[in-house]
Amino acid sequence: MTGAWPPPGIAAARAPDPADARPLDIDTDLVRTWLVQFLREEIERRRGFRRVVVGLSGGVDSALTAALCAEALGPEAVLALLLPYRTSSPWSREHALLVAEKFGIPTRTIDITRAVDGYLDEFEPEAGGHRRGNVAARQRMIVLFDQAFKLSALPVGTGNKAERLLGYYTWHADDSPPVNPLGDLFKSQVWALARAVGVPAEVVDKPATADLIQGQTDEEDLGVTYPEADLILHHLISGLGPDDLVEAGFERKKVELVEGRLESTHWKRHLPTVAMLSPTAIGEWYLRPVDY
Repeated sequence: MTGAWPPPGIAAARAPDPADARPLDIDTDLVRTWLVQFLREEIERRRGFRRVVVGLSGGVDSALTAALCAEALGPEAVLALLLPYRTSSPWSREHALLVAEKFGIPTRTIDITRAVDGYLDEFEPEAGGHRRGNVAARQRMIVLFDQAFKLSALPVGTGNKAERLLGYYTWHADDSPPVNPLGDLFKSQVWALARAVGVPAEVVDKPATADLIQGQTDEEDLGVTYPEADLILHHLISGLGPDDLVEAGFERKKVELVEGRLESTHWKRHLPTVAMLSPTAIGEWYLRPVDY
């Protein structure tokens, strides 16, 4: 389906151009101020918490999230949890500790290897790398939420907009925490904001990886770079169709790859679908004003 350009409601939208990344430009000072205020509002005022826990992986998304939480609530109100598995890169721990030191955030390391392998080795020894990675990701959320309960704290999520739109995350794991400051930032924008906030270059500049499988990188898994995917996603969700982008000079193969992932993973971006039996179905009909 071909969309009209510019999309309705988007003033002075730029025509799509694979060489023009300006649509992804952000005012990092403004975004930083807004996200710090967002965290204070959602954590303290709306939910009544004074502390948060963040899974600090050594990657740029969790590093930026931890830094923003420290600025919003104070470093002493943030606990960064390092949750390595036996196949985790040693650089992940080193970079996570570098971030924690930079922003004055206390850390705790809880190795999840025995918890993950206790299930897989005994009951599912033939599970491949992706299944093991998913189990590890979900085990990390078990620890994150349990530590949050212990500390009367709130878990904060770290997933970015590109990952969420591409479905490149483990459902009921990475996207589980109830507050997420980065969920409307593409990966390119996360990199820009992380540099502005002062996340160490070692973390910002390294290849993005979920670190669930040895040697794994996001862009190799996806088959497209984040700058390419971000720009394609931006134009698709702004109202353009795949044919519009191909006509504008984007590679058809990459447009179809991104569009295919966007359409096939829509279900992952919603709470469970509830069969409506009444006019007050939660999340389908019963909504507070803030939910609209």
